[in-house]
Amino acid sequence: MRDVYVIGIGMTSFGELWESSLRDLFVEAALAALDDAGTDRLESMYIGCMSSGLFVGQEHIGPMMADYLGRTPIPATRIESACASGGAAVRLAYLEVTSGVSEVVLAGGVEKMTDGADVTAALSSAADQEYEVYHGVTFPGLYALMARAHMQRYGTTSEQLAQVAVKNHYHGAMNPKAQYPFEITVKQVLESSMVADPLRLLDCSPVTDGAAAVVLASEDVARSVNGKPLVRVRASAQATSTIALHNRAEITHLDAVEKAARTAYQLAGMAPDKINVTEVHDCFTIAELCVMEALGYAEPGQAAALVEAGETRLGGKLPINTSGGLKSKGHPVGASGVAQIVELTEQLRGTAGDRQVSGAKFGLAQNMGGTGASCTVHILEGLS
Repeated sequence: MRDVYVIGIGMTSFGELWESSLRDLFVEAALAALDDAGTDRLESMYIGCMSSGLFVGQEHIGPMMADYLGRTPIPATRIESACASGGAAVRLAYLEVTSGVSEVVLAGGVEKMTDGADVTAALSSAADQEYEVYHGVTFPGLYALMARAHMQRYGTTSEQLAQVAVKNHYHGAMNPKAQYPFEITVKQVLESSMVADPLRLLDCSPVTDGAAAVVLASEDVARSVNGKPLVRVRASAQATSTIALHNRAEITHLDAVEKAARTAYQLAGMAPDKINVTEVHDCFTIAELCVMEALGYAEPGQAAALVEAGETRLGGKLPINTSGGLKSKGHPVGASGVAQIVELTEQLRGTAGDRQVSGAKFGLAQNMGGTGASCTVHILEGLS
């Protein structure tokens, strides 16, 4: 297995992008990534996209994106793993390069969510249709169950959940590509409209259009192209759990996240305390706390205390979601996992501007689908 490097990154602005189509968004991000890589060489493509058929009526997007990027006849494959589609695309691109099949592969993610589809129905397709959706549950409802169980078991409060959103908006206010680049207060979160008790509107990530792309390459290519600081993929891991939340032994414990993280740490040869900056899948505020605990950053029930103490904010011991996370940056579901890699690459290159984590050397990206039924974890290393 060969070392794999991130040599190019690109990303559109995230938001309600009415004037851009699905293909426009992907091509914009892909061209930016290729330009950043400093090479026109490309041998394969993977595109993470959850629900283009439901959102815009377009399937078969692999060849469509290769066509409009001007890259036929290279292999181009659409990857779907709900909201983990982007992370899964990165993982498959990584496996193609590390195995020696290709030297340069693009992993992209894209979603166009605002063009008139029933967003709730489209997103609910990632839950168990017969046992969850048929009975009327939605993802806000499922994560509300997780939040209520966490509160009951560990004493977590609505104020602590709100502090997750406040922290991520603090970071997102420094991200010019974020959908909601402004700060909020705990009071605003607690006074926002109830969505699914105890989760309020400002506990939830938004509906978003956007795309992100990364170019992965072998070491020989990485050292011969753009002269930018090298970023190596130290580990790529994936795991699954039950699709239905009620089939879990403990609904506050994300077992697929724990398994993927454990594998990634083993592959990278490091412990959780070596990670300097982390991007996690904060689709709802409770998700960030549960993910922190599954990653080994905190004991069960203790993640909220770290947020409360400011440890996960810039300047703290464990900065999380310096991009603003899904909550502030936005959540175009197929693109979110790729956008995490974009943020970490900027951090490890030292080019994140006001969001820069001083001395960042190791970064971790965690991307999941549904209520954690699928999960990818990537560990990146910045090389001086």
